[in-house]
Amino acid sequence: MSDAAQPTAAEVRAAAEAVKTALDRHLAAVERRSGEDDPAVSEAFNQLAAAAEAYDELLYDRYDEVTPFEIPGAEDTLPPYAGPDEPNAISVLIRRDYTVAEPQRLLAQAHRVQAAEFDDAGDDDRTPGSLPGALGVLFGEFEPDEIASRHKEFGLEEGDSTLWVTASEEPPEAGEWLESPFEHIDAQHVVCRFDVSAVFDDDEVGGDDDIDFVDEDDQDDEDTDDEELEPLDAEK
Repeated sequence: MSDAAQPTAAEVRAAAEAVKTALDRHLAAVERRSGEDDPAVSEAFNQLAAAAEAYDELLYDRYDEVTPFEIPGAEDTLPPYAGPDEPNAISVLIRRDYTVAEPQRLLAQAHRVQAAEFDDAGDDDRTPGSLPGALGVLFGEFEPDEIASRHKEFGLEEGDSTLWVTASEEPPEAGEWLESPFEHIDAQHVVCRFDVSAVFDDDEVGGDDDIDFVDEDDQDDEDTDDEELEPLDAEK
């Protein structure tokens, strides 16, 4: 950015004052709110978010500095919670995405699980010969949390993940939702959610200390020498 395009110090100062004003308005709206879904509070929140974003951008453009806080935009927030005040049951929904980064490692680990369980693991009927078969073996043998913590051992690379906790008045009947377990989720019954994504780390790119790079020579060695892999404990 050229010097001519940079904001002035006065513009940065004005943006800071706008944040202070928006903070006062937001607090006043919260103090006067008429209920959990007060439109005045939502409007004040959006104004505060916009003012904070504008100040953050000007501060960075002028001084190459950022604020230590982030206010999510309205489109990033959950709707107001409208579930039971005293839920008798909760549901935990988890999605984790992976990339199959090393197919041969994935197959080798699945073979080892089978070898630990069956003396005749070389039998074609029991040895996973495809990636879907290998995934079925590994996810059938290990808990999802263990897969997540040891994903590199299985030849996987982590992608985005999300965890939602929803509340309900009563637990569902046994087998009630098994045919479509991820449908009919009421967003207003979501108590909390936690998201993990590489997009949240964009500001940190460029610092080698924070990025785990895989040496290409080491990766080639792993692909060609499966004997270097440590055996897995097949017991849960």
